[in-house]
Amino acid sequence: MEHIIGVLADTHIPRFKALPEAIWRHFADVELIIHAGDLSVLSVINELETIAPVVAVQGNVESDEVRRALPLKRELVIGGCRIGVVHILSPDSARRRRSEEEARLEAARREFPQARCVIFGHTHVPYLRQQDGLLLFNPGSATDRRSQPACTLGRLYIEDASGSPRGEIIPLT
Repeated sequence: MEHIIGVLADTHIPRFKALPEAIWRHFADVELIIHAGDLSVLSVINELETIAPVVAVQGNVESDEVRRALPLKRELVIGGCRIGVVHILSPDSARRRRSEEEARLEAARREFPQARCVIFGHTHVPYLRQQDGLLLFNPGSATDRRSQPACTLGRLYIEDASGSPRGEIIPLT
């Protein structure tokens, strides 16, 4: 059996008036939605729960209600895969001496030492990389593409037998 999880970050509602309808289409078959922060308001969770249960963390641009309700980071296990969720994956100050990829991997290992997948946001830039047994996954933003060609969201697939995670970034056109 394969678990399918919808992955979002940086929706920034109400700055952006509404969640894109494409979310409902791309997440119609998911069993869970993970939101990696910057929802801005809790009503985003209520809307997404019309599709599937939601696990979320707070970001750095949140209302007081979101900051009171959501943790800064979470860890969960689905199909034998330990998943860490945080908004900002902070490389340490020695980052200048290493590549961005190495710094990101070290930060993920520091935050979630047992995880096989770490989901993060903040940059609005999609990122998907499997390295040394760890999947690093930033779905980008479904509402604010910034310098990207399109807004994006993600899907995470976890194989039950092995607990192996695999990610997909989907451009919204």
